Amino acid sequence: MSTDQRKSNSRKLQLAAAIPLAAVGLAACGSSSSGGNSAVSSGSGSSPTASSSSSPSTSFSTKNVSGLGQVVVDGRSRTVYILTAPGKKNVSCTDGNGCTAIWPDLSLPDGVSSANAGSGIMASLLGTKKESDGETYPTYNGYLMYEYASDSAPGQARGQGIKSFGGTWWVLSPSGTPITSSSSSSSGSSGSGGYGY
Repeated sequence: MSTDQRKSNSRKLQLAAAIPLAAVGLAACGSSSSGGNSAVSSGSGSSPTASSSSSPSTSFSTKNVSGLGQVVVDGRSRTVYILTAPGKKNVSCTDGNGCTAIWPDLSLPDGVSSANAGSGIMASLLGTKKESDGETYPTYNGYLMYEYASDSAPGQARGQGIKSFGGTWWVLSPSGTPITSSSSSSSGSSGSGGYGY
């Protein structure tokens, strides 16, 4: 084989090796460029929304719970509860007294000033309350709302009627009154349980 043929073959081999490497390099640049741009745009544009929408406190709606009828639920479709007692609309449930370990509170995420009213919710009853811990909490008809740690899925209301932390835990009706019975048919007669707020 002549020197010219060797040089020609060597160039062909180098070129053949360079083409796949260039293609890989271009693909990597292209994917990191578009991936980077999409990550930046989704990170800056939708990340706060995603974290807000995934928070249970940013929206409320109503769902049917067996034995109770339509009740207020949070953004995860979990039943919400209120802690009340005769003469006291909101009984204190805090980290300090251990209450929120069992009954997690629903503070609004940073940068969110109010919750959204979903299906079945009366927007005029949805408000907020700033507590002594500095956090802002959504309220419904003035009631602070909580989840119950033993409710493991939507449609459950295992906390209904539990007496603890100085009051009784009730679910809320779409009209903003506590449902103080175990069935929706009898809740009409005992609707506010004598708490009449």
